[in-house]
Amino acid sequence: MHTKEEKLKAFARLLDIQERLRKECPWDRKQTNESLRPNTIEETFELADALMKNDSKNICKELGDVMEHVVFYALLGEEKQDFDVADVCNAQSDKLMFRHDFIDWTGWSVTRSDMVVNSAGQVVYKDEEQLNINNEQLTTPNTASQVESTWEQRKQRERDGNSSVLSGVPNSLPSLIKAYRIQDKARNVGFDWEEKEQVWDKVYEELGELKNELMKDDKQRSTEEFGDFLFSLINAARLYHINPDNALEYTNQKFIRRFNYIEESAKKKGITIKDLSLSEMDQLWEEAKVACQ
Repeated sequence: MHTKEEKLKAFARLLDIQERLRKECPWDRKQTNESLRPNTIEETFELADALMKNDSKNICKELGDVMEHVVFYALLGEEKQDFDVADVCNAQSDKLMFRHDFIDWTGWSVTRSDMVVNSAGQVVYKDEEQLNINNEQLTTPNTASQVESTWEQRKQRERDGNSSVLSGVPNSLPSLIKAYRIQDKARNVGFDWEEKEQVWDKVYEELGELKNELMKDDKQRSTEEFGDFLFSLINAARLYHINPDNALEYTNQKFIRRFNYIEESAKKKGITIKDLSLSEMDQLWEEAKVACQ
């Protein structure tokens, strides 16, 4: 592992390289926020794939690609004299210190002119420095769930933060992930089932309503009810500490491995998968369940 000085030197090297590319590379010179955005999305999904596979080598590689995009966007901001990479890092540092009010930041500093570290070691707004410190905020959480239970309240204290609890969920998030984040944010302000087992009544209720609409052959209502049913299942996954997106991706990959087994088995017989009967595919599927976990 590298020292702090080596890490800073490596980051400075990346900054220097990106600045030179912006000046000397025709492709880099023509890029804008809008033109880079699709590439950034692609790089983020490539990182997500590496994370799902727990592939350390590719995680390192894809993190580099994502970091290069962060540096590039900061350079574009600097050219417009809007912000630079130091502003990005300082704003994130100030935000993290503010939100972690149970950490003693005595001896540390903030860069925002309207914030200060108070006598209790909390990062607060200057005009609130003399206010009585909330005892609940001073309580040090011992578990991750205790931190999460008051996370949204901390975020809502930010003056330039999100205007509402759910406004922080990006509209462009994939629907499954968005549903999970919406429910999780609602939970953080107390809007949740008292007991996790209660969610199953809602799941069965939504399933029943979906079946009724499907029997009526009402496409619009069936679509709406299917969404409600999925939303309730995602809620159940959250309550039982299962990430539904990860769970579905595990199943996607498992299906791919097993389907590929069927396809390869057909090729070994000198035929295509379309030449197999359904019963033959079912037999191979059972074989694949053993061969491809």
